[in-house]
Amino acid sequence: MISRSTIDRVFESARVEEVIGEFVQLKKAGSNFKGLSPFTDEKSPSFMVSPVKQIWKDFSTGKGGNAVSFLMEHEHFSYPEALKWLAKKYNIEIEETEQTSEEKAQMDERESMFLVSTFAKDYFNNLMLNTNQGKAIGLSYFKERGFRDDTINKFELGYCLDEWDNFTKAALAKGYDLKYLAATGLSIVKENRQFDRFKGRVLFPIHSMSGRILGFGGRILTADKKAAKYLNSPESDIYHKSKILYGIYQAKKEIAKQDNCFLVEGYTDVISFHQSGVENVVASSGTALTSDQIRLVNRLTKNITVLFDGDAAGIRASIRGIDLILEQGMNVKVVQFPDGEDPDSFAKSHSDLELKEYLEDSAQDFINFKVSLLLKDSNNDPIKKATVIRDIVSSISKIPDGIQREVYVQECARIMDISERVLFSELAQLLSKEKASRNKKSNIKSNTNSNIDPNQPPPEYFMEQEQAQMGLVKGGQVTSQKIDQLSILENEIIRILLLYGNEEVDFSEEVVTVDDNGNDIVSIRKYQNLVSSEIYVHLQDDEIEFSNHTFQEIYTEIIHQLNQLEKLNIDGLINHKNQEISTIVTSVLMEKENPNRQLSDWEGQNIVVTSTLEVLNKAVNDAVFNLRRVLIGEKIEELMNEAMQSESKNIDLEMIKSYTDLKMRLYDKLNRVV
Repeated sequence: MISRSTIDRVFESARVEEVIGEFVQLKKAGSNFKGLSPFTDEKSPSFMVSPVKQIWKDFSTGKGGNAVSFLMEHEHFSYPEALKWLAKKYNIEIEETEQTSEEKAQMDERESMFLVSTFAKDYFNNLMLNTNQGKAIGLSYFKERGFRDDTINKFELGYCLDEWDNFTKAALAKGYDLKYLAATGLSIVKENRQFDRFKGRVLFPIHSMSGRILGFGGRILTADKKAAKYLNSPESDIYHKSKILYGIYQAKKEIAKQDNCFLVEGYTDVISFHQSGVENVVASSGTALTSDQIRLVNRLTKNITVLFDGDAAGIRASIRGIDLILEQGMNVKVVQFPDGEDPDSFAKSHSDLELKEYLEDSAQDFINFKVSLLLKDSNNDPIKKATVIRDIVSSISKIPDGIQREVYVQECARIMDISERVLFSELAQLLSKEKASRNKKSNIKSNTNSNIDPNQPPPEYFMEQEQAQMGLVKGGQVTSQKIDQLSILENEIIRILLLYGNEEVDFSEEVVTVDDNGNDIVSIRKYQNLVSSEIYVHLQDDEIEFSNHTFQEIYTEIIHQLNQLEKLNIDGLINHKNQEISTIVTSVLMEKENPNRQLSDWEGQNIVVTSTLEVLNKAVNDAVFNLRRVLIGEKIEELMNEAMQSESKNIDLEMIKSYTDLKMRLYDKLNRVV
């Protein structure tokens, strides 16, 4: 286990904007930062980061928290792994205590797969660098390709001996389970025999954006025509080749810095570019480009430059990916290398300066590139030329921004020597068909949910919010509307405590005394108190506990702080190990930062608005009295139900009347009309 002192140092050192900035392109927005959600495919940024509060909130999904919770959500780290990642980033030495057997048993399968993948990376790298056979075969191959030692170390390249089970035996000897060696695809298990998937190959470890080892690419070194030249790890719980880009870990900082990403095809293309000083480069690793891969880049920059080699057939096969990039609202440029050259060979045969100048001078807009490429095949054939025009307009229709579409149509009309009117007509037809297709899908979906109010968020939203954030589940069933109402009121009390718990406010209460004649005399006592202390006194007097378990935990923590510190320390709740607590607290603290929040222009209309602090005493009383009201209502209903189910049919009218009178007095205090 990581020591408490280490955890405290991590939280003191970590800056949430720096951590998230490695994965999401953030832009200054007042005192905060704003960016596109890394969890959804959105066009308008709703992801907010507060450097002052050291928290983040994704308003498109409802997720939020601190630097640790972001790593847990985005990289699927466990809590200790997130702390270790931050400790490494901020050069903090980790102090650990011995894990118990129970804690060791809690390592889930994904974590075991990550561990065995990391072991494999280290084993292959060490074998290549420190054994005679590894140096003679694996290292010599990379040296022949012109890779320097620092480049080999940067990408943690390796080699697997050309023996059936050398790696598998080594992993088993170190205590790694064969189950996870097979799950990651490192070992192939057949009929009680196992052998190495990558035997006789040089290895390219594939990193996640945070640097975790997801899988491997292996290149064969022999001329065996029956064996694949390149072999990738199979799909697994941790490796999905359509969702990762090779080199994204090594390139992410430079991509954000340069505000541009070069997209190539192979591992060696990426490595050669890095060695030539061009580090903002990633590869699709020989697979067709996917939307998930594009979104990885889109988090870091809106600009992408696709690099093609001189093979015309390969270009035509790859150019389809440009439409996917355009759909994401990104700016696309294209660079084509001379015939017979690819990014790897060009980088090796030219100086660093020549490579950078060529990339800059040869970059052209995708419209110009696509037109010049496709027109070569038309041979002035009118029918083929019309097909080319439709193909290009189809690409333009993918662009979500209307102004950009119009600019591209004008450029296309100029290049193709055709009227803009015809192109706009064709574009309008394509957009209309696309809209009709979307509406058809929407109607099919709405017919299956015919009772849903179209003006309300979908039911999944409420299910997620209520169950995940408010915990409204008992025995596998979502609880009743009354319990929902109770949780809403409990949430309001937690909100007031978090936002205004340390505020000292003027309160008043009725004091009833009896005169000599036995008559009640009501007087008003005024006093000052902390909001948190006032709520505590009310709830303590009524012995109220929250129905929502997480709310109760937050409340208990707040009261503990009040007793110890005599004030509320929000940081302890933001950085709480329980991520449900961290998420709820963050949601409350960031509610005013919601970019979709509708604000009224009262100042512009010369209307004076009462501040929250001015009416805070009423807000506190309303929250407490409403909670009492609902609880009393439930008690009355409980008594009535017990009476109805009782054989004697005896109803304790006196008790019901007493509760009802109390409820009516609460209505009076709330100024409500019954």
